[in-house]
Amino acid sequence: MTQTFPASNNRSANGDHHGEYKVPGGKLVVADVAVVDGTLARVSISGDFFLEPDEALLDINRALTGLPDTTPAADLAAAVTAALPPGTVLFGFSADAVAVTVRRALAKATSWADHEWNVIAPTVLPTEINVALDEVLTEAVGAGLRTPTLRFWDWQEPSVVIGSFQSVRNEVDPDGVARHGINVVRRISGGGAMFMEAGNCITYSLYLPQTLVDGLSFADSYPFLDAWVMAALEKLGINAFYVPLNDIATDQGKIGGAAQKRLANGGMLHHVTMSYDIDADKMVEVLRIGKEKLSDKGTRSAKKRVDPLRRQTGLARTAIIEEMIDVFSGRYGATPSELTGRELAAAEERVASKFGTREWLHRVP
Repeated sequence: MTQTFPASNNRSANGDHHGEYKVPGGKLVVADVAVVDGTLARVSISGDFFLEPDEALLDINRALTGLPDTTPAADLAAAVTAALPPGTVLFGFSADAVAVTVRRALAKATSWADHEWNVIAPTVLPTEINVALDEVLTEAVGAGLRTPTLRFWDWQEPSVVIGSFQSVRNEVDPDGVARHGINVVRRISGGGAMFMEAGNCITYSLYLPQTLVDGLSFADSYPFLDAWVMAALEKLGINAFYVPLNDIATDQGKIGGAAQKRLANGGMLHHVTMSYDIDADKMVEVLRIGKEKLSDKGTRSAKKRVDPLRRQTGLARTAIIEEMIDVFSGRYGATPSELTGRELAAAEERVASKFGTREWLHRVP
């Protein structure tokens, strides 16, 4: 299925290109630009932001005028920054936000509304299959074979899922793994290890085109892609926030962590695990969580870093997931979907050739 972006989203009434970008926690930035002989012309940046001095807006427009329409977001932002007079104050937006908006106007970057979204509800699958599906579905979205999709995991067997660059021997205690019958699997994204028993956490994967985060830094892309999650948690009475780079926390402690992987074909994986009711004693018997990892977390105990959603909401895990699905679907017009037989077969093949092999699991000594 080939992805198309509605022309009405990036064409203004006079035929120029039109783009909008709402800065997370900030203001709306609007770009109206024309393209003449492959370069930007008639550039007009506007919005409900604040800018001092007023004349700096003309400097921004002039900085962008004449640049090739293929200019990367980082170079657009650099041109804007270089053109701003000393002492210029941008409040509610930034040079990076201007770059994202211009790229959206040119259809080089996309917004949530430019895509049709699917949601796959939790389906109990072996952990190796869940990990393999992350690669299969990310590739499919990048190739235009599947619409961007949110998928919730489910599983039965107790597992540890380690990050792509972690060492098994450094992250996992073999005695604890053997004693508790833990299945150890390596995923394609970086980040830390996840201790997962049936029903003890909430894990979801978002498969999207990289155009959705075009112009955003890696750090900014995390809260941008999880804004809907924060809204869902707020509806449940939880005030959650990001702790850079990839931790999700409340004032009572860490509740989850995110990880990402960007593929060469333009597909992107963003996934999150949030603790619901984790057995902290078992977790520290299975994982090697050293003092250095905890040194910048403000705590001396790994157990204190686990603050389950069950305690903070009093709700069943299924109820929390249902609220998340409702918020995501309401925001982005997402419709229910299911895994296809072809996708499941591809995941099983990946398990046999990659994710279930000793070579992949121990690829980092």
